Amino acid sequence: MIKLNLVSKAFSLLINCFFIFTLIACSASQNSGLKDGPRVDPTSTTKVALLVPLGSGDTNQEDLANNLIRAAKMAITDHPKAKIKMKIYATSGNTLQAGRAAQRAISDGVKIIIGPLFSESAVAVGKVAAANNVNVLSFSNTLEVAGGNIFILGNTFQNTADRIIGYASTKGYKSIAIVSPETSAGSIASSAVKSAAAKIGVQVIGSYSYPFSADGIANSASGITRKIRRSKSTAVVLTTDSASGLPLLAERLQARGLPIKNIKVLGLARWDIPQSTLNTPSLRNGWFTVPDGAAINDFNSRFNKIYGTPPHPLAGVAYDGMQAFAILLEQGNLGAAQRSQLTRPQGFQGSSGRFRLLEDGSTQRALSVAEASAGALRIISSAPTRFGGSGSFLYEITK
Repeated sequence: MIKLNLVSKAFSLLINCFFIFTLIACSASQNSGLKDGPRVDPTSTTKVALLVPLGSGDTNQEDLANNLIRAAKMAITDHPKAKIKMKIYATSGNTLQAGRAAQRAISDGVKIIIGPLFSESAVAVGKVAAANNVNVLSFSNTLEVAGGNIFILGNTFQNTADRIIGYASTKGYKSIAIVSPETSAGSIASSAVKSAAAKIGVQVIGSYSYPFSADGIANSASGITRKIRRSKSTAVVLTTDSASGLPLLAERLQARGLPIKNIKVLGLARWDIPQSTLNTPSLRNGWFTVPDGAAINDFNSRFNKIYGTPPHPLAGVAYDGMQAFAILLEQGNLGAAQRSQLTRPQGFQGSSGRFRLLEDGSTQRALSVAEASAGALRIISSAPTRFGGSGSFLYEITK
């Protein structure tokens, strides 16, 4: 998952895009007969646009952009019968540039757009693409931008919350408390947990927040612990990640009297990044989610063998977007670029396990549930290898 500080930045930028959201809704309404996407001819070469943050001048973004390109090429190579011409467009990590790139891509005759990275850029690209009946598989994990012709390939708080709360419920944890930082990301994560709980009848006893700082954690720990103890919750969800103070939060809560032997600690972020977080005594025996380890290892190994370097942690989303389209195209599917086919119930096998694109524009990813021990993790529920039905409970996953 993208670190919370990056997610917070992305969500704060969404405020500036509210007007664009309105335009997208209007565009979708005006093109109601063109919502599904273009048909393709699998016997001829199909142009696909890849929008990446090249040209920003930021070293990290340049490295990520090159990794996204390599991963997308790898997916094309994996499907030699799919006739794909990938055209790369630089966005500079800039919203206006992303919109212009989308315009050029449409003029070049692409049938589907994969990318861009940032949520506000996805909105701009989606607006251009919607007016031309083209679907967008963005790399974002910002749920607010999903819908219409925009899909988000990134793993969301909602997907993680559904998995961890769903698993905890099967083990008897039916009443939970939520602890999150007073940030936009913290608010979104908390809402995701509440939504996941409501779907399966788990009761949220209380939701508590703290100022996003070391002092904020220290000054709030006693009050939060006292409220959790009084609530008689059977589990507590800590939504933050290691980069945003998870070990300190867990330690302070335990030091102030949180009975971790009697209350199951659940995580909405990966506790194994960095690995040292798993050494935190107050997180021991707690549960969190991780992607399918076997799938990730296979992807990383193949990427490293081809390019001589390990992939960027986010490179897999480009592979998955191109993989989904390539699989449909290779099967001779005339609707490979259409949402009705991209959202097929069985989904696709991707860089980190099974995934499927949902009607609401989000991506459901199969996750494993892990238990923390001293410096290591133990998988207690493997990532599912197939999905349940596509009825009202869209996030149901079965083994």
